[in-house]
Amino acid sequence: MVIVLHPFIVSSKEAKVSSMEDTLASAGIRLRTFGWVALTAIAPIAWGSNYYVTREFLPEDSALWGAAIRALPAGLVLLAISRKLPHGSWWWKSAVLGILNIGAFFALVYVVAQLLPSGVAATTMASSAGVLMLFAWLMLGERPARWPMIGALMGFIGVAVMVFDAQGGIDIRGIISSLVAMLCSSAGFILTKRWSQGLPIVRVTAWQLVAGGAVLVPFALLVHGAPPQLGIQAAAGFGYVSLVATAAAYLAWFTGLRQLTASSVGLIGLLNPVTGVLLGTLLAVESLGLQSILGMGMVLGGVLLGLANGSRRKPLPEPELPSRDAPAGQAVKGC
Repeated sequence: MVIVLHPFIVSSKEAKVSSMEDTLASAGIRLRTFGWVALTAIAPIAWGSNYYVTREFLPEDSALWGAAIRALPAGLVLLAISRKLPHGSWWWKSAVLGILNIGAFFALVYVVAQLLPSGVAATTMASSAGVLMLFAWLMLGERPARWPMIGALMGFIGVAVMVFDAQGGIDIRGIISSLVAMLCSSAGFILTKRWSQGLPIVRVTAWQLVAGGAVLVPFALLVHGAPPQLGIQAAAGFGYVSLVATAAAYLAWFTGLRQLTASSVGLIGLLNPVTGVLLGTLLAVESLGLQSILGMGMVLGGVLLGLANGSRRKPLPEPELPSRDAPAGQAVKGC
């Protein structure tokens, strides 16, 4: 017995199956994207907590030693895991990235953490979202979408409002140091994304941590002399900032840079000021003026706006159904 199905009915069923497959595929992509976002978020959360830990538990007058002690142990741990030294051009690339992302950046952040309240320091650094978009556009050709750009602009305005709060008693040296640190790290992050394709992230991270820490040591000896004597509290603080806020955080951040656009990764940095503000307010009992709170609100709102709208995907096109004038239907043989 031969059953002839009308071509419109067959095509309609195929279209429904195809639509379901597209929906499942889209859901799978969104789920994977959410996973990469969650992993990347580990970094700004850890970095936001670093301001409080540095300010409360680490020595105040040894910025270069503080940066070196933070970087070198983290790099050596990851190097032991990867068990691979740099090769070829990666010797000089590791040095460049080590200076931008680690050496100069860590030293400046150490100074910033001592000069600014945790919330102010973390929120100022949040403006790096816009700088990352700009550098990614210029160096990688990743043109940012409209909403992430609007969100970044709101963030810049919010930072300006917060910085010029006359009641906040903000040290201008801390603001300048944080802006220079932001520029160094943004350039270093984009170069890492550009250069590290095809290499294990743990190796790339280890190489630049070791290189950056090694560059810091002679300068620390020249400026500060012998390393500071560390008590139990300071040793525990350095253990946290080295293993958690450095080794684990940079692995998560560089993985996110590889899997997501630079614009999205920059906007995830919103969690940096959120963490800094929460810890500074709850643990360090820091107070903020109304203008600073307004500025922080603009930063948070702008980054959320850019991340939410920039990650929206265009709806999948509806499957086209064949017309009723299609060729003869398909025959399905049965018994």
